[in-house]
Amino acid sequence: MNVLRSLALAPRTRSRAAALVLLASAAAPAVAGSDLRLELEGGPVWQVRNDFAVPGDSGTELRLGDAPAATAGRLTLVWDFGVRWSLRALAAPLATDTTFVSPDPVSFAGTEFAAGVPITQRFEFDSYRLTLFRRFATAGAWSLRAGFTAKVRDASIRLSDGHSAATRDDLGLVPLLYGGARWEDGGRLALDLELDALAAPQGRAVDFSARLELAAGERWRPYLGYRLLEGGADNDEVRTFSTFHFALAGVSFRF
Repeated sequence: MNVLRSLALAPRTRSRAAALVLLASAAAPAVAGSDLRLELEGGPVWQVRNDFAVPGDSGTELRLGDAPAATAGRLTLVWDFGVRWSLRALAAPLATDTTFVSPDPVSFAGTEFAAGVPITQRFEFDSYRLTLFRRFATAGAWSLRAGFTAKVRDASIRLSDGHSAATRDDLGLVPLLYGGARWEDGGRLALDLELDALAAPQGRAVDFSARLELAAGERWRPYLGYRLLEGGADNDEVRTFSTFHFALAGVSFRF
């Protein structure tokens, strides 16, 4: 079975409960430790690609391009334990609304939508992740880290035209590879690069960020940066590929 496919279908409330358990399990030992970092970030997000068909083998294939900017945020907890090991837990919800008019009838999730009328797509892609990674000893200003991520993906596509509505929900567990690089020479500025990604013939997932941090105090580090979120899956049940660009601003606080 393709590791990028959804492993089960369930109400979104079940996935949110699972995410709370995931975050709690990661936060519990971190609170007891002495090196915990909390990060809060947010900013505008731009959709540049949103292609989908439900079912993947017989639904109408729709290609939605640029859409008005939305807002998105995420919460991250990182616990550095031992000399080289760290545990990261994060919650990253995302939702966009796009209105379009199709010149042809649209078949989506067993529902037919008429041609020539405005249709609104509600796209939700909530991500909850737990990452175990190792920090490697390096010489100079650069440092590297690598590990593995378990990602709970709670995705939903909903179409409505004022008369009819249909929804496709996906709850899936996705394994990802994790990597990071950091430049810090002892001054007030630091550059941090981070990646969660995995690719297979049936689909892929990419979350890449680059950010510039300012050491505003012993514990506080505000930062600005960019994030790319891209990926999708192609199977009989659903075909979906999307790309989003983020401008992010956040703050990191070390306890």
